[in-house]
Amino acid sequence: MALSPTRSYSFSLSSSSIVALGVFLLLVGTSSAQLSENFYSKKCPKVFGTVKSVVKSAVAKEPRMGASILRLFFHDCFVDGCDGSLLLDDTPSFRGEKTAAPNNNSVRGFEVIDAIKTKVEAICPSVVSCADILAIASRDSVQLLGGPFWKVKLGRRDSRTANFTAANTGVIPPPTSNLSNLISTFQAQGLSANDMVALSGSHTIGKARCTSFRNRIYNESNIDNSFAKARQRKCPRTSGSGDNNLAVLDFRTPDHFDNNYYKNLIIKRGLLHSDQVLFNGGSTDSLVRTYSKNNKAFDSDFVKAMIKMGNNKPLTGSQGEIRKNCRKVN
Repeated sequence: MALSPTRSYSFSLSSSSIVALGVFLLLVGTSSAQLSENFYSKKCPKVFGTVKSVVKSAVAKEPRMGASILRLFFHDCFVDGCDGSLLLDDTPSFRGEKTAAPNNNSVRGFEVIDAIKTKVEAICPSVVSCADILAIASRDSVQLLGGPFWKVKLGRRDSRTANFTAANTGVIPPPTSNLSNLISTFQAQGLSANDMVALSGSHTIGKARCTSFRNRIYNESNIDNSFAKARQRKCPRTSGSGDNNLAVLDFRTPDHFDNNYYKNLIIKRGLLHSDQVLFNGGSTDSLVRTYSKNNKAFDSDFVKAMIKMGNNKPLTGSQGEIRKNCRKVN
């Protein structure tokens, strides 16, 4: 029970009691800062329907947008936590994360987040953070493309700054990552190897640029030959030629969130090097086999890992701010 701020108390405490009280207050402060599924139940109860209506329209127009929004969430969370820092535009005196190597000419969907923010501000001014909007929109994107539903934990606040250096120096794993690099990169975010394999299943939707898989389709041996040749038709060997040409990450059901991604890995048809290393004689092979046979197991572990990732180092309480415009600080 928290002490009432409106009542006076007189204490005479021993040193041991003071220590105990300090621990108690620390625990109270910690629990109050946790994210909650019901954070907006009174403050902005219509936020979920508002977010979903915009995402639904965007995904209906272009299914790939669902994957793009989900990717925005990943790339935001991997740099100093899920704080909306990726959404900030550069200014003459400020360099954001959008032009960092993993993001430049790659991450997309900002205009969808802008559209959501405009509608949410109209019903609940200065209440819902851009970071929370991105978390909800990611969940809706997955569900609208046939994936699982989960209750999103909310209460994040928006960062007043961004970290270009961190975004540009390996905290976001590149498509050339080997298995040990993937495991260590995810562990740095508090995510296990199992979480990493489950979250990699997000590549069951979306597309990748030729520059991301060129080396794999021309120079790697653990790839199905017919699959490689089919991708080579739209991704020439020469750098600079067709660099921005796209290929689907899951050739079976590219616009449907399911476990076919893992089935592709088993037959050596992972598009990215960082995909195929999950099934290449290493420690994650057995989990890939499990997910390839059991869609429910994949869905369950994906949801757990998404919630876990979203809980990593959130700004809460008086930290950060609630941005009125997701592209700039207040």
